[in-house]
Amino acid sequence: MLKNSPLNPCQVCPRKCGLDRTDGQTGFCGLDHRMHISWAGLHGGEEPVFSGPRGVANFFFTSCNLACLYCQNFQISQQGMADTVFSARDFAEKALELEAEGASFLGLVSPSHQVPQIREALTAAKTAGITLPVLYNSSAYDSVDMLKSLEGLVDVYLPDLKYSSDVMAEKYSEAPGYVEASRNAILEMYRQVGDMDIDPVTGLARRGLWVRLLVLPGNISGLWESLCFLALEVSTGIGLSLMSQYSPLHRAGEFPEINRAILEEEYKQAVDMARDLGFDLVLTQDPEESPENAVPDFSNKKQPFASF
Repeated sequence: MLKNSPLNPCQVCPRKCGLDRTDGQTGFCGLDHRMHISWAGLHGGEEPVFSGPRGVANFFFTSCNLACLYCQNFQISQQGMADTVFSARDFAEKALELEAEGASFLGLVSPSHQVPQIREALTAAKTAGITLPVLYNSSAYDSVDMLKSLEGLVDVYLPDLKYSSDVMAEKYSEAPGYVEASRNAILEMYRQVGDMDIDPVTGLARRGLWVRLLVLPGNISGLWESLCFLALEVSTGIGLSLMSQYSPLHRAGEFPEINRAILEEEYKQAVDMARDLGFDLVLTQDPEESPENAVPDFSNKKQPFASF
């Protein structure tokens, strides 16, 4: 990476650590200027409009710019397991391999802290002939400038909108200024790709914004406020996933208020809120059933997911 890149001083995510990642310095994410990937392969656990019959060609990027106490991917987001350095060419070759295996999308999972590297890799993949639509799957703690640098390269944005309170964001995810940063990011994502466009024949997404909202115990996420923001300031034509799969993983056991599964009534209230606000596309889960592939084990680098 060039010395005048966003990595020096680092301005890649809302933290703006200001360190020179091109010279080996590392900030909150702990990464240098190279592209770090923990796992890449076909993943069938995403929403059906993305997974299709064979799954998404997902690239799980090492580390994260959040530190969620309950993160289900904590092995790679906070413990650095299974880290491999990829060049842009390595990325392109793996993407082509997964496209040949029948992937429906090229998925970028937790990309926010490696956007300059990813942009270079996506450009290389497209030059190499990749035709898969690109799915950007983040925590919404994204830099608007970095998102603008991806315009034209991303077909679907899939942010996870976590909180409507900065107090909660700092307590549970060490994310200062999360509310303003995430909302500005989602507005930029929507500007680029708009409402969801789904192919009526294949049932697969073609373009648009789809937002995930994980229902948390005791409504610590402030779900109603997040839904109101999306309905009133973005659009009811976006897609929504209301996720019931919360489990008290990682360090959640240290905090009694989140050391439990969500209640059926908590999830029902979330669904009712979304329907009352008039969203057209709402994907729900049965809180009594554990979704397949919900909790990966990245100690098994070859296949960290339970099935598929």
